[in-house]
Amino acid sequence: MRRGPRAALALGLLRLWLAQANFAPHFFDNGVGSTNGNMALFSLPEDTPVGSHVYTLNGTDPEGDPISYHISFDPSARSVFSVDPNFGNITLVEELDREREDEIEAIISISDGLNLVAEKVTILVTDANDEAPSFIQEPYIVQVPEDIPTGSSIIKVHAVDKDTGSGGSVTYFLQNMHATKFAMDRHSGVLRLRAGATLDYEKAQAHFVTVVAKDGGGRLRGADVVFSATTTVTVNVEDVQDMAPVFVGTPYYGYVYEDTLPGSEVLMVVAMDGDRGKPNQILYSLLNGSDGAFEINETSGVISVMQSPAQLRREVYELHVQVTEVSSAGIPAAQAMVPVTIRIVDLNNHPPTFYGESGPQNRFELSMYEHPPQGEILRGLKITVNDSDQGANAKFNLRLVGPGGIFRVVPLTVLNEAQVTIIVENSAAIDYEKFKVLTFKLLAIEVNTPEKFSSTADVVIQLLDTNDNVPKFTSHYYIARIPENAPGGSNVVAVTAVDPDTGPWGEVKYSIYGSGADPFLIHPSTGIIYTQPWASLDAEATARYNFYVKAEDMEGKYSLAEVFVTLLDVNDHYPQFGKSFQEKTMVLGTPVKIEATDQDADEPNNLVDYSITHAEPTNVFDIDTHTGEIRLKNSIRSLDALHNITPGGDFTWSLEVQAKDRGSPSFSTTALLKIDITDTEMLSRSPMAAFLMQTKDNPMKAVGVLAGIMAIIVAITVLISTATFWRNKKSNKVLPVRRVLRKRPSPAPRAVRIEWLKFRRTKAAAKFVLKEDPPNENCNNNSLGNTLPPKAPAPPPPPTMVPNMSTAHWTVPTVSGSLTPQQPQQSPKPKVGSPIQSALVSELRQKFEKKSVGNKAYF
Repeated sequence: MRRGPRAALALGLLRLWLAQANFAPHFFDNGVGSTNGNMALFSLPEDTPVGSHVYTLNGTDPEGDPISYHISFDPSARSVFSVDPNFGNITLVEELDREREDEIEAIISISDGLNLVAEKVTILVTDANDEAPSFIQEPYIVQVPEDIPTGSSIIKVHAVDKDTGSGGSVTYFLQNMHATKFAMDRHSGVLRLRAGATLDYEKAQAHFVTVVAKDGGGRLRGADVVFSATTTVTVNVEDVQDMAPVFVGTPYYGYVYEDTLPGSEVLMVVAMDGDRGKPNQILYSLLNGSDGAFEINETSGVISVMQSPAQLRREVYELHVQVTEVSSAGIPAAQAMVPVTIRIVDLNNHPPTFYGESGPQNRFELSMYEHPPQGEILRGLKITVNDSDQGANAKFNLRLVGPGGIFRVVPLTVLNEAQVTIIVENSAAIDYEKFKVLTFKLLAIEVNTPEKFSSTADVVIQLLDTNDNVPKFTSHYYIARIPENAPGGSNVVAVTAVDPDTGPWGEVKYSIYGSGADPFLIHPSTGIIYTQPWASLDAEATARYNFYVKAEDMEGKYSLAEVFVTLLDVNDHYPQFGKSFQEKTMVLGTPVKIEATDQDADEPNNLVDYSITHAEPTNVFDIDTHTGEIRLKNSIRSLDALHNITPGGDFTWSLEVQAKDRGSPSFSTTALLKIDITDTEMLSRSPMAAFLMQTKDNPMKAVGVLAGIMAIIVAITVLISTATFWRNKKSNKVLPVRRVLRKRPSPAPRAVRIEWLKFRRTKAAAKFVLKEDPPNENCNNNSLGNTLPPKAPAPPPPPTMVPNMSTAHWTVPTVSGSLTPQQPQQSPKPKVGSPIQSALVSELRQKFEKKSVGNKAYF
């Protein structure tokens, strides 16, 4: 709609009127005690914490427009509060102090944007107990005469507290009221001398009294608090003439020495007026006891001797000195007296002095043997010590200065004069080998004198040697090595023993003894051990010797050491075969062994190497260099191969074998070896030959096997006999052994074969059968024969049962027979191995006899 000019003018007038009709906002007045409104009659405690919300401005606008709040202060005043313009919350922003500012003026305002309404308000700051009492007119110092009456007032103290109410009231009291001579009026602050108490200048010239001022208490930040303050009252006591004179430094002792001159000062007595604050003049005088020998200066108190010490009649004088006070008016007042002791003493002007037989002496000498008896007195020393002074000046101590613990001196303390005695304390330390000369100082020193005079004398003791040491070897044992071929008289080892003694006592003689000392001698002076001229050492016979050497002095004191001598082996033996000509039988595929021994003691002299030096034919045998085992070459594995390379077509070879030791120089020996070769097929046809072949080189093996079999048979026989005996003994009937033989039809012969021996490489060597002999009267079944084994006897019938068991007899069946080699069942054939078997048996018998003879010779 389009408006004309008049309409627009009317609208502007309307708006102007509406603006002129807008009413101003205003604060609410909520009265005293309210925390919101216009802060009328508002008060705030001074201990309110900064940052606290203390009030809320509250007002309204008639038109309901939004309003804002403001607070301001005089430019010269502090801005204590701040206000939130939107909500009117007033916050404390600075600390309050009622004692400095008890009212705060502020201008608060409220505005609706067009109208502003301001009001001036006064905020009262209320008191909190935040101030402590404070003393004024400090320091408190007062002068009081020592004769002030008890209960008198001395001084008044005053303290103020800026707080109001109970927090501003002050009371007084003494901090340590039970240990003081004073009392305090709690309200007025007047300090008084307590009833019954007095002051004494001579005991205490000043008193320090601590006074406490305390307020009445009040609230501070929500709690009840009490503040206090202290001050010190100094009470200076003034002296009053009420004390007698007092001597200082008592008791008094004086000494007059033998060289003191007449008129010399002996000592000074000192007296003071007991009233030290205002002392009177002091005068001294002698009352009695001086006998004219001493005088005193009346003003200084100096006592002097007036006579020569030689004229004094007494050793001790007891004087009495009087002191008198003279007042300022010249009138004698209080007096006092003190005793003084003066002693006439000898002057300590003589040190202790040592004397010998001819007068004063400061060196004493003595010769003595080492290691004297414990506690022995050195009588060769004539020593006297003397101090010419008198009394305490003549008392001194004696002591030895030097190596400690060897001697001691008697007496230890001397008065005037004494004979000095030196006693042996440690005999072992008096050793000529350690010290040829012992030097000490004899010291005499005064005990109770300030001068501590002393003197010394040298004591020199020349020691004489004795035979007190045993010769000692430089080692407990000696080890030597010499070759066994060393000629007689060869040096072996040198032993050394030392005797610290001198002269003839230090001379050492050597000797040897012991079971191993026969081949050796020792030089008695030098200790060189050498072989006997006739000694022939042999490491193979005795490789080591040990014996003892003895070192002895002229009085028979000795020590021992052990000597070990080892002979170094020399290659002086040839290797030796058992025989220079040997026969061996070799089974095809099994080596034979030839052995040589070297009698040297040590390796490598006794180590033997073997080699074949000559063989016919060649290239048939190999020999082990170290063991002497001879084998066929690997290419020969049958008798046919041997037959082809043997010119004569037989199976016998001759070898020349060399045994050579490893010594330097090396020795060697040769032996001729004849070898017969056979194979296992030939041996299988003759078990005995196989067994003999295996034991050919070791006949003791066959003997051991046979002995073992015999022992087993004997043991079985013993067990059977023992069992039979105990069975018969239990039945209380021991019946004789009877042979029961019954004939029966002759059965076919039956052989019982027993496998007798087993070996590692062959089957049974022989088989034997049990053969029955014809009965004879003696039951002796030991006959042997080469006939065929007889028929086995028929077993006996079972025993007849008899009703009466008590009379029944029973017999033990026995079988008698002998062991014979089993004959072959086939027809006789030519025995191929018979010559070999015979040769083996013969060789086995020879070796067995040889070893048996050797064993007997050994045992």
